[in-house]
Amino acid sequence: MARYTGPKEKIERRLGAKLFLKGERSNSPKSATVKRMYPPGQHGKSFRNRVSDYGLQLCSKQKVKKMYRLMERQFKNLVKAAIKSSMESGAAILERLERRLDNTVYRSGLAQSRDQARQLVNHGHITVNSKKVSIPSYHVKTGDIIGVREGSMKAKYFSALVPNWIKNTQAPQWLSVDKDKYLATVNAVPTMIDSGIDPADMNSIIDFYSR
Repeated sequence: MARYTGPKEKIERRLGAKLFLKGERSNSPKSATVKRMYPPGQHGKSFRNRVSDYGLQLCSKQKVKKMYRLMERQFKNLVKAAIKSSMESGAAILERLERRLDNTVYRSGLAQSRDQARQLVNHGHITVNSKKVSIPSYHVKTGDIIGVREGSMKAKYFSALVPNWIKNTQAPQWLSVDKDKYLATVNAVPTMIDSGIDPADMNSIIDFYSR
């Protein structure tokens, strides 16, 4: 599947929002979004432009799409399906984004970024209800238990690296995490506050794809 492999902090600077695409670095003083939160390029500091309603909707769509590390077709299909569902559109979009397996792994603290979480899933390190699942877009349900495959627990990543940050990770309310056993249980419905998405951005996304 196609995926973006270019500079990540340039995306954040262009959109004017911290999307935490670089894991721990996103919170450090070294982050470009801390030192240079203005559009990249020669005229980044001085560039000013009026933004139309369409431009604002496009920016909102780009922010959320890039935050969850989805390509345009993936994101469009997800939003279109959510709008057509019986649920309220914003809630349906949020659930489909937050309950992706790669995002759940990231939220649980097993990875420092969604890209890292997706790699863990792709490489077969993650289980759902004790069964290996290697599909990042897999939709987890209430009651599902996400864990690490037994054979992977001995790997340096899980034995030496994850302990450095998982203890300080604050999981959202819809997840309960056993930080010693590396288990996360889906116990509620994700909320907008948990996601960090601006409600105005969600409304703009619905308007953008409803035309």
